[in-house]
Amino acid sequence: MDFSSKIGVFDSGLGGISVLHTIHDLMPKEDLIYFGDSLHNPYGTKSKEEITERCIEICDFFMAQDVKAIVIACNTATSACVNLLRDKYPIDIIGMEPALKVACEKGEHQKIAVWATNLTLKEKKFARLMERFEDEHTIYKIPCPKLVELVETEKLQNTDLVSAALHEYLHQTQGEEIDSIVLGCTHFVFYKERLQDMLPSSIQLIDGNYGTAHHLKDILTHKNLLNDSTGTIEWHNTDADKINLSKRLLKQLEGTL
Repeated sequence: MDFSSKIGVFDSGLGGISVLHTIHDLMPKEDLIYFGDSLHNPYGTKSKEEITERCIEICDFFMAQDVKAIVIACNTATSACVNLLRDKYPIDIIGMEPALKVACEKGEHQKIAVWATNLTLKEKKFARLMERFEDEHTIYKIPCPKLVELVETEKLQNTDLVSAALHEYLHQTQGEEIDSIVLGCTHFVFYKERLQDMLPSSIQLIDGNYGTAHHLKDILTHKNLLNDSTGTIEWHNTDADKINLSKRLLKQLEGTL
């Protein structure tokens, strides 16, 4: 493993492509491997043990590719087993958690809705995160499983289904009383523009993608592992039929579709 080695990025399915896009945008010369586990999606309804087993198998695959770092582009997988993975593998493993700290730093007595999967919101990792801020801020936990399903089943362009799902979760989110919505699942970034059109400008949408990508860049810089290559992307998925959809979703985020 050296500076020319690739970076492994994985998710329970296709949501992590939003993180892949941010990493590629921030570090366009890095060679990336994206691994989507769509055959076993969603992770949000599985047990920690099941998710951990999947993550170990994926990380073993990355280690066989001699990657220089692994990004868990999935809040749910991070919640389930990031510490175990860091203990198991001898390279840097960057996880994700809902960007609640960023939302709370916007001002005093913030009202914040955290949209995430059931498992992320139930895990001790998120409970500890909430404990740091709930005395000074009001935090609403909103599980949004339909938003994962719509991405995975290629229904993002179905305006009626997307609108119905977003309105359902916005209704649970206390309407216009909130200050921000934390998009605590990488799948949810695909709805960001639509949500911005639906919400008043006073409500901010916050995700952890840029912070994760920037943290990765800081680690690689510190270890002199930044690449100066062509910036290729290699695609893998446990459901091979999702590869073309994965590429289209990336192009959609790049604005080239």
